[in-house]
Amino acid sequence: MTGSAVPRPSRGQDDLLGKPPVDPATSEASRLLCAGAHLHDGYRNAVIDQLYVQEHRVVAPSPGFDAARVLAHALRARRAERRWAAAILGVWLVTAVLTGGFFGALLLPCFLLAAAHWIRGTGRNPSVLRRVAAFLLRWYGRGLLVLGVSLIFAGAVTGLFGDDDPDESPDPYDPTAPYPSDTDPFGADSYSSSGPDILDVVTVFAWVAVLAIVALVVMVGLRRGRFARVMTEELSRQHFSDLAADPAEHTTDARFRRLQQRIRLEQHAPLIMYGEQDPFCGAGTPYRPWNLAVELRPSEDGPAEPLGNGQILRRIVPLLEALRVPSPHGSAEGAAAVRDRLRELVIDECVFLPMVGMVRREDAPYGPGAFEEHRARAIEEGGESRRHFLRIRVGGWNEEVVVTVFVRVHTQGGMLMLEVAPHVLMPVHPLFRDADRIAHRHRNNNWFGRAVWAVSHTPASLVDSIVTLGRGAVSSWRVLTAGNSGALPEGPAFSVRQLGADEEASLFQDMDINRYLKSIEDRVNGGVRLALREAGYETDEFEQKIVNIGAGGVFIGSAKDSAIGIGDHNDVRRSGPQKPPGTGSGPGTGKGPGTGKGPGTGKGPAASSDRQPKEPPKEPRAGEK
Repeated sequence: MTGSAVPRPSRGQDDLLGKPPVDPATSEASRLLCAGAHLHDGYRNAVIDQLYVQEHRVVAPSPGFDAARVLAHALRARRAERRWAAAILGVWLVTAVLTGGFFGALLLPCFLLAAAHWIRGTGRNPSVLRRVAAFLLRWYGRGLLVLGVSLIFAGAVTGLFGDDDPDESPDPYDPTAPYPSDTDPFGADSYSSSGPDILDVVTVFAWVAVLAIVALVVMVGLRRGRFARVMTEELSRQHFSDLAADPAEHTTDARFRRLQQRIRLEQHAPLIMYGEQDPFCGAGTPYRPWNLAVELRPSEDGPAEPLGNGQILRRIVPLLEALRVPSPHGSAEGAAAVRDRLRELVIDECVFLPMVGMVRREDAPYGPGAFEEHRARAIEEGGESRRHFLRIRVGGWNEEVVVTVFVRVHTQGGMLMLEVAPHVLMPVHPLFRDADRIAHRHRNNNWFGRAVWAVSHTPASLVDSIVTLGRGAVSSWRVLTAGNSGALPEGPAFSVRQLGADEEASLFQDMDINRYLKSIEDRVNGGVRLALREAGYETDEFEQKIVNIGAGGVFIGSAKDSAIGIGDHNDVRRSGPQKPPGTGSGPGTGKGPGTGKGPGTGKGPAASSDRQPKEPPKEPRAGEK
């Protein structure tokens, strides 16, 4: 085959001086995304909809994490939330019936508070009109809620400490006693009333309402305690590495078991089934993708040899593998102590294949023989829809920052085209990273602090319960009626990893991202230059299109701008739309649309956790941050 000359996929464990990458199923990124599925209901619903309801969609590549495990915890969290929501809503309904609608007076302020949250929206900087309207509605609802609860407790206390004493009621046969106002002077006995006094009824209703309020507060507190226990047990750093002991993996849901196998077959496969709208879905934010075209001119030293795509890649791979080797330290112990993430560099080949023409999701050719056939054809054909890439990946910060560089070469008509598409996966969202702190704070808080937290979150429990049960019912209805099991297969709509990512990185992470990218791009350029020289072609034009920045950094004209700089210490800047949004030196601060994210301005991972994941997740319940 024409592509057999390319070295086989190489991973860090194949080199004695390299280190094996962390298992995606037990990585820190997987653990935090699983925690986010328990903590953030919007993210949980998005994961279930993408990976469970829409079963005709192929899962996006999952670099550094296990999407099947995230789905398992999302389903487990939804089952638990459904039970809590049903119990809370049941208390509201039963209490409203027992009190004859008396307890229903608290419904209005609860819905007003929920409406205030909806009006403000999930954006970080809502409009002034939204903020003013939400502020007025929120405090109006709070005032009504305080008034209603005060009247309920006042009714209960009045009935308990009232002045009415049945032993001191006037005797109708006592001639010295005055006639009561409700006594018939003609001898009718009005004390034989047909029903209980209205004050007694109100007192009973008030006490039922008080007990219901106490029950709701306790249930809200216990629900929070369950999340703390999950973070302490199966999602703790000590227990998460044991995949077999994870209770979320052991479920009787036949649909999940079937989808779990499909996800784990697809998410790390070298064959990538993609959707036309976003072929690199799952890899992260594009970071200055660029291409380069040079004329293949034979050098004056001798005749040039035929130069194929596989031959060029064969020269690039050894240079990339050398990045795993630590610099000389004088001893083997010193080299082994190096913890640079480049030692875990992963190099392999992948083929992008569209979903067009397939009838079932299971028809995708994920077998090793089928992939070899597609690879051998795609590496030299230079097709439009089926594309071969050399994929280089570095997972830093416990797989929370993943840098992936896709490299494609093609020779046609005496021209060499080099395409490089770097992508960056940003750290996990701050709310998810704070899951351990949230759980620890709850476990170690005193009883009064826990009670205050539960009381403050009880008013929102009614609307949350209705929304939770409603979304669960809609999801189940879609599973039964949407016909996704028999639908034509499609590519992923979005990546659950990108959806749960932050919009910016810390300064240290930003520096690492740029170091990884510059190191990889420099070796790629060096390999192409070496392949041209060995095949007897001139390299002057190629070298002129490489701009040296600082200490060996490389920036090549992008596909949009074709910015070129010649000479030493040149600074090439561009304002094209392909630059990811942001003001930092990295891919940006993620102010752009969609799920685009990139290293930011160095504000650090401890930035405010009020930044929420992109749609479709909604803002978490108040106080969960």
